[in-house]
Amino acid sequence: MSKQAKVIEIEEVAIRFSGDSGDGMQLTGTLFSDTSALYGNDVSTFPDYPAEIRAPQGTVGGVSGFQVHFGHTQINTPGDYCDVLVAMNPAALKANFRWVKPDGIIIYDVDQFDAKNIEKAGYKSDPFEEEDVTGIQLISAPISNLTRESLKDIGLDQKSILRCKNMFALGIVSWLYDRPLDHSISFFNKKFAKKPLLVEANTKVLYDGYYYAETIEAFTSNFKVRPADIEKGTYRSINGNTAVAWGMIAAAEKADLQLYCGSYPITPATGILEELAARKDLRVKTFQAEDEIAGICTAIGASFAGSLAVTTTSGPGLALKGEAIGLAVMTELPLVIVDVQRGGPSTGLPTKTEQSDLMQALYGRNGESPVVVIASSTPSNCFDYAYMACKIAVEHMTPVILLTDGFLANGSEPWRIPDLNDFPDIKVPRVAPNTKNWQSYARDPETLTRTWAVPGTQGMEHRLGSLEKMNITGTVSYVPENHELMSHIRDQKIQKVAADIPPLEIIGDEDADLLIIGWGGTYGHLVTALTEVRREGHKVALAHFNYIFPLPSNTSEVLGRFKKLLVCEINLGQFANYLRMQHPEYPYRKFNKIMGLPFTVKDLTEAVIKNLED
Repeated sequence: MSKQAKVIEIEEVAIRFSGDSGDGMQLTGTLFSDTSALYGNDVSTFPDYPAEIRAPQGTVGGVSGFQVHFGHTQINTPGDYCDVLVAMNPAALKANFRWVKPDGIIIYDVDQFDAKNIEKAGYKSDPFEEEDVTGIQLISAPISNLTRESLKDIGLDQKSILRCKNMFALGIVSWLYDRPLDHSISFFNKKFAKKPLLVEANTKVLYDGYYYAETIEAFTSNFKVRPADIEKGTYRSINGNTAVAWGMIAAAEKADLQLYCGSYPITPATGILEELAARKDLRVKTFQAEDEIAGICTAIGASFAGSLAVTTTSGPGLALKGEAIGLAVMTELPLVIVDVQRGGPSTGLPTKTEQSDLMQALYGRNGESPVVVIASSTPSNCFDYAYMACKIAVEHMTPVILLTDGFLANGSEPWRIPDLNDFPDIKVPRVAPNTKNWQSYARDPETLTRTWAVPGTQGMEHRLGSLEKMNITGTVSYVPENHELMSHIRDQKIQKVAADIPPLEIIGDEDADLLIIGWGGTYGHLVTALTEVRREGHKVALAHFNYIFPLPSNTSEVLGRFKKLLVCEINLGQFANYLRMQHPEYPYRKFNKIMGLPFTVKDLTEAVIKNLED
């Protein structure tokens, strides 16, 4: 290059890779984010999958995106808007231009911006004239043609050659942000170990993209983001689905129980089943059922037989599992149901995130069927809450619904691998050896938990079914007074779980007038908004709920400290309405979004300031 590019040090940056669903943007984003995590940056990602399985190539409906936010400081969200958009075709520009910062950079594959693709994307003429690109730096790169030129003599067919163009884009962005290429090359060597020609091709194109960015004078500077100052330990990048699977495996190891998962594949929960199916080495048994009902019923059978049983699903599947969850309530067997929420109703938005299954999780069963409901709040703490869901289910002999969502399931962040010794023990309420005259519904007087006996154990033979049970003996009962008694016992047993969950904590200013309230996967955006509002000189606090039913025992006391309560959630106000039912003595304000997308910090800060001033 004719002159040396200036290196500028920055605190953080957000990059969005976007293209057709066959352009490899998910892999490109994953490699870049993993490289940044290994470099020592804090990272948060947001994969954005198309909902259409086979949308026409080059259309907006087929656009696949991956946003990565990395920095020297703590990163809690994938970023509202991106500093750099990599657009592999006009449809990618059309779908994502609204998310580019006013002073951002757009790197686009000019070879794909022909008349045909421009028309497919819905533009009438020049996309950059139709979009207001004033202030945005446009980098026109012939990515497709340079990839073809790079690999013309390597011995691959044209289709295989073009599949490598995402690595050219990765090379450009890697130079721009001073990312090493070692991790990506190691990935090629492992992924294509039996196809050395693909290792060579992808490696060559990656380097060519890197040196292309270094050589052209379109970039007057490149950027450096120093490693973050984070707690020492062994880290890996993890997404929510993998963390859920590993948390349940850890709980099974801690409880010395075999883990069983009976599930039917459904977006975006399938990754949990896939991860568990790969861990036969850790005594995990999985069954891919023919439907949602079969999946949960096999899990209930496994629980009856003495295994730690789980089933995974999303909103439509949770609806189908409702009757069987009632069976687990009636039989009082431990069972964890993971609901990875997505947009609805019906099949709705299969690849988009939402928080609209809360009321279904709380009340979506016939009869009085109380179950514990908890929610994860970050991709990495999906591990912790999966572990706690298993602990509560086993120790209290009850079904537990664990709520995550598409944003957590697919998003990733650095995770400090914990020491299992630091996690609380799981006390399995097995029947004591040599117990005389054991009764299947005899209970611990403190927790109201019944004991767990493996069928076939001598002297403890028993049957369980869906009909109402006589207290203590467990025989079928139609006695009116007994039904009322058992209904109260099942409810009180769940209420007693509150004694085992931590108190609700406040983040921010204890003496603030306004308390932001959130739950589940909105945590990162809410805590970032809290930080920004406080930085502007306002006093505000945040209470984020992971334990939904029962609520933490100090909930009323915390809510009573503040004059204004603003409940923020990605639905039309389900948690706000639930709080009104549980604690009607307080007034609640609502801020809601239901677009299949996470909150933006900008929208949250504006809502908080508006409510502070109101």
